[in-house]
Order: sequence, then C-alpha cells, then structure tokens
Amino acid sequence: MQSLQQQTEAKVAEGRQKNPAFMQKVDEIIAQSKSFQQGSDALKLGQNAPTFSLPNANGQAVSLANLLQKGPVVVTFYRGSWCPYCNLQLRALQARLSDINALGAQLVAISPQIPDGSMTQDEISNMDFEVLSDQDAKVAAQFGVAWQVPAFLSEHMRVDRKLDLETINNGNSSILPIPATFVIDHEGKIAWRFVDVDYRTRSEPDDIINALKALS
Repeated sequence: MQSLQQQTEAKVAEGRQKNPAFMQKVDEIIAQSKSFQQGSDALKLGQNAPTFSLPNANGQAVSLANLLQKGPVVVTFYRGSWCPYCNLQLRALQARLSDINALGAQLVAISPQIPDGSMTQDEISNMDFEVLSDQDAKVAAQFGVAWQVPAFLSEHMRVDRKLDLETINNGNSSILPIPATFVIDHEGKIAWRFVDVDYRTRSEPDDIINALKALS
C-alpha cells in the first residue's frame, strides 16, 4: 500500500503533467510563503491548545474539552472536500483510524466549509471521525494556521475550478487553513504537530500513531 506521501507526490506529478504553468506558479507562491515564514505562528510543542466548540456534519456542537475527557485528540485542519490532497489525507486517516482509537485517541477534522458541505452524505457516513466546520477560520487562527489565500490561487479556484468559496464557506472566501495536524495530550497541551504551508504536503498517519504511542 502506498504511503500518503507517495499518493500526494503522484497527485502533484499528475498536476504538473496536466498544467505545468499553474504548478510552477504554485511552487513560486509556496516558496514565497515559506520565505515570509507563514505558518510560523502555529502552536508550538508544550503550548496549551485553545478550547473550541464547532458544529459537526449534523450541526451538533463538538467541544475539545469533552473530547479530551476521553483521552488524547488528533486535530487536523484541511481546506475542504474540493481539495484532492485533503481527500487523500482523510481517506488515509480513515484507513488508520482503528490504530488511532486503539491508543485511546480520537480524531477530528476541521475545515471552513458549512455543515453538510464538507463531504457528501455518503462520504460522511463512511467516516468514523468527526468532521467539524470552522466557517470563519477563527479556530484555525487560534491554532496559528489561518492563511490568507494568494490572489492567484483564489482566481484559479474561482475561474478554473468553478469554486464559489464564499458560498462553500458561508461568507469566507479568502481565509483557508494551512493543512496542519496536532496531537493534543489529555492535559490539553500540544504533544506533536505537523505544519507546512505547502498544501500538497501532509502528515503521515504513521507519524501521528507514533506520537500517540509516545504519549502512552
């Protein structure tokens, strides 16, 4: 079975073949973002995770405090169901969810999309973890992973992808989360993290599982 990195690298290669000019521009934007250290404000190891309560796919509030009562929590921020790299990541996490749960941990995935908009109902029913809606990206900002989308990417999503982010995210068309994953221990502190402003790069489920093993 291919690792998540191998799957995402294949997706990037596919994109380069189909639209090399676009992918070259993305490379430039990511390089610029890294040079400005975007994402450097993300929560560090040992810091307290901000408390939050967000609606799930059914509109029910899910709070971090309640989740932590059961053990460690893995929080992953993703851009939305329209993002192919995000979908690869969520499927990879679903495939390893039993291993995550076996270590006493729970997984939540957070995006700016409105409830019931993050994935189709069929996809939601096949996910055994909470998918939460952070419409205004305030929770992403509290974790230090809110990203002002460059105009080039906004235009690409609007024109080429025919994505109306203002509707998808209920008014928020310009702020997306940096794809990031945090392991929060039972005391509410950041025990492990993966943050990369390059949305084509994601944390490996094995690394998350190893971080949880270290806690236990």
